[in-house]
Amino acid sequence: MTVHQMGLYGEYFKAIKEGRKTVEVRLNDGKRRKIKVGDTIEFIKVPEQDETLQVQVIELRTYDTFQEMYDDIPFKNFDSEGWTMEEMIKGTYEIYSPEQEKEWGTLAITIKY
Repeated sequence: MTVHQMGLYGEYFKAIKEGRKTVEVRLNDGKRRKIKVGDTIEFIKVPEQDETLQVQVIELRTYDTFQEMYDDIPFKNFDSEGWTMEEMIKGTYEIYSPEQEKEWGTLAITIKY
């Protein structure tokens, strides 16, 4: 079993810790392609870097675009119940660019805390 470290903003960190967020959204870049079901992810709360939490990877799903991902997975799994598709995409593009999405594709990581 491999442990992968990733930074995670405070609001998302808290949502995972409280069990409201069960799917983590990432680009399917070189670092993420090394993740396998059964691996552990250690999230480091950013920007403070004063807290960590470990989760188990229970499923990996790849998509060409974030929109395809959000069409397939209920928003509540991202702790975004009540959001519109436009809000989901806009929020994601504040973290990742459309160019990065086109280059790498996207990865939905289903986790268990």
